[in-house]
Amino acid sequence: MRTTMQIWPVLVLCVSSAWSQNQPEVSLQEAPVTFTSRLNLVSVPVVVRDREGRPIGDLKRENFQLFDKGKLQIITKFSIEKSKSTATVTSLPGGAIGTAVETKPTLPDRYIAYLFDDVHLNRANLLQSRLAVNHHLDEALDRSSRAAIFTTSGHVLSDFTNDREKLRKAVNSVQPWSSGNDPNDCPPLTYSIADRLANKFFYTMLSPAQLMALMSKGEADPALNATYSATAACTHFDKAPLIVDWMKAAIQRVLAHGDQETSFSLGAVKDVIRRLSTMPGERNLVLVSPGFLVTLDHRLAENDIFESAVRANTVVNTIDVRGVYTLMPPASNEEFPIDDPEAADILAELAYGTGGAFFHDDNGLKEGLDQLAARPEYIYVLGFSPEDLKFDGSYHKLKVTVKNTANVSLQVRRGYWAPSRAVDASEAAKEDLEEAVFSRDEIQEIPVTLDTEFFKSTEDHAELTVTARIKPEGLRFRKAEERSNDTVTVVTGLFDANGNYISGIERVITLHLRDETLASLERAGIATKENFNVAPGRYVVRLVVRDAEGHTLSARNGGIEVP
Repeated sequence: MRTTMQIWPVLVLCVSSAWSQNQPEVSLQEAPVTFTSRLNLVSVPVVVRDREGRPIGDLKRENFQLFDKGKLQIITKFSIEKSKSTATVTSLPGGAIGTAVETKPTLPDRYIAYLFDDVHLNRANLLQSRLAVNHHLDEALDRSSRAAIFTTSGHVLSDFTNDREKLRKAVNSVQPWSSGNDPNDCPPLTYSIADRLANKFFYTMLSPAQLMALMSKGEADPALNATYSATAACTHFDKAPLIVDWMKAAIQRVLAHGDQETSFSLGAVKDVIRRLSTMPGERNLVLVSPGFLVTLDHRLAENDIFESAVRANTVVNTIDVRGVYTLMPPASNEEFPIDDPEAADILAELAYGTGGAFFHDDNGLKEGLDQLAARPEYIYVLGFSPEDLKFDGSYHKLKVTVKNTANVSLQVRRGYWAPSRAVDASEAAKEDLEEAVFSRDEIQEIPVTLDTEFFKSTEDHAELTVTARIKPEGLRFRKAEERSNDTVTVVTGLFDANGNYISGIERVITLHLRDETLASLERAGIATKENFNVAPGRYVVRLVVRDAEGHTLSARNGGIEVP
């Protein structure tokens, strides 16, 4: 890809004749489009339903009350996200050389990412999951929808497409994955039990004599008694110190494997959200999983998922593929529980924390997937900046109520984890750009126009040119030392017909203008021009302009078809 940058000739002449000794009037910086995450406010998605379960979409900011650790907060951000949003883009009829014209091409406007938790799925529930997803996909996709298949072990089995055969092949290729923990190891420990013994009761820090004393007095947790007995039975050791040492090593081994598997699954959820954030339409992640344990060490990563999903306008829906099952308690202190009662907690938290739905305790997996693939008609997003927030990583429980409305049910984020450090202004600015680039909303806070054209050099190659023209009257300069100062960031992003992000360029224009140069700029404006090498096809262009001094932003959509 070749890119160029152009300032209108009048501005260039004025800059060359009015050059200061040490500081140029205009400086340019080009960089790849990169973004970072932040937490400068807490976003709380809320779905409100009436007594029949129908979403309510006519509530206002004043209808809501939001509490952080029981303390009423001021709702500083309020929005309503509606499903099936539409946006006008531009397209170009066929021709060797041309410019874009206004039209409404039938581009995809709904993207669903199916994330199979192959790290935690066993062969039995994976088989049922594959059958349900294939049956669901046969009926769920339409011309405006695209689906993709991912796994928590990190494999992209199918990128976004509406090719059902390709999707079916991807679904059928999902297999159970393991980090190496063997359930037949001696003793047969679960991650939940290992976490309980090591991180709740700290038994692994005690000596063999101390552990034996606790068990002999009946003061030990039942899981310790069961683990000790299972270790003695499978090792055939007859000395307590040997049994305890083996048991403690097994606990640490299982804990390490469990931590790794949880990290894989949470990391995959965030990665898929990031992938969905590049899609120019409704974004829906469906996590197909039996659930898994999230320990305290992983809570900040979970919180980061909530914020990433809300900022990316992505709903996370979850389905517990275990369906209806009975959790059998141990018959005695010498037995382990058959299943982990906390495994489904993360599925509920991911769904409710992003405005999604949690399907569970039901064997109708196909019907559940049909429900989850449909985004809620209305999602309210409440935002607040916590008062006197301490950057200590502590947990904050949230509560939302609706005033003057009877017999409603709320689906809401349960809480958040405080960050461990403050977020600076540069991170906030990058986050604003990210949200704008990967959205389809048109924003006109700064006067800017977008033009696209192409030139075909061969049958299978063309040069696509994207030109942005910025009118300076929309910029808010800061006067200092007889100069008008501002920094303007221009991001040009290119997407294919399926909404897949191809590439982007960020231009940072630093302005330190004398009065005569500013006058010329007001007449001529600023133009940026980017060139992309493309193959024949349909493309969507996203242009975002941000004014640092005025904290304003504009975003435009453009479309072009290269025959």
